[in-house]
Amino acid sequence: MNNGSARIAGAIVTYGFVGLMAFLSIFPFVWMLLGATNSSIDIIKGKMLPGSALATNISTFFTQVNAPLVFWNSAKIAILATALTLAVSSLAGYGFEMFRSRHRDRIYSALLLTMMIPFAALMIPLFIMMGKAGLINTHIAVVLPSIASAFIVFYFRQCTKAFPSELRDAAKVDGLKEWQIFLYIYVPVMRSTYAAALIIVFMTAWNNYLWPLIVLQSNETKTITLVISSLASAYYPDYGVVMVGTILATLPTLAVFFFMQRQFVQGMLGSVK
Repeated sequence: MNNGSARIAGAIVTYGFVGLMAFLSIFPFVWMLLGATNSSIDIIKGKMLPGSALATNISTFFTQVNAPLVFWNSAKIAILATALTLAVSSLAGYGFEMFRSRHRDRIYSALLLTMMIPFAALMIPLFIMMGKAGLINTHIAVVLPSIASAFIVFYFRQCTKAFPSELRDAAKVDGLKEWQIFLYIYVPVMRSTYAAALIIVFMTAWNNYLWPLIVLQSNETKTITLVISSLASAYYPDYGVVMVGTILATLPTLAVFFFMQRQFVQGMLGSVK
């Protein structure tokens, strides 16, 4: 086999593998879209063709679910969690990288070790803390545990290593205080890092299920993920309605990702502008 044939064979294998992985990734979304157009019986039978029950499923979903309320609850939690997490974690990442002390690395290592603790081990202590604070069945109880994210702190510190130290030194010479350097120089320069972190945090907060399930106890405070779960776990679940709800719940995260995908790629590559 000559070099040309080898390259062609390699390209066929590579593109075939990539195409297979793409198909496996996209298939659940295609199945979800097709399922939204079919009745529950057709979905159980495994029908993989478009049906005629889309209007009925949409009407049933909005009849059974107070959609504006649950979407507002999810949006409020996701927006608050994203804003507070980015503010706190970026400050922490900036501080860990820019300020030196004898115990800095030890504290940072202890922070990273918390990533090894499963959330299941923290649920009971967190629930007791929120109960004593009178925050059970409130959205604040959902947001507070997610603000100090060890992973986002780690991410910001790693990206801060690429931040030009000359900018900080020049700003100090010009008389800027540390908070001014952070706010007016660091944040604009690291905007792609913020964009990538925003997508990660927003998607995590929007799709959060276990902790809201424990702490949110009334229908007025529940999020869209909890509502879809309750629809799917009903005695006679209507899977067509569940598919409609899943599609609607997916749209905000898709919109955020596609709107900021270029900045997301730049941020994940650690680019600084």
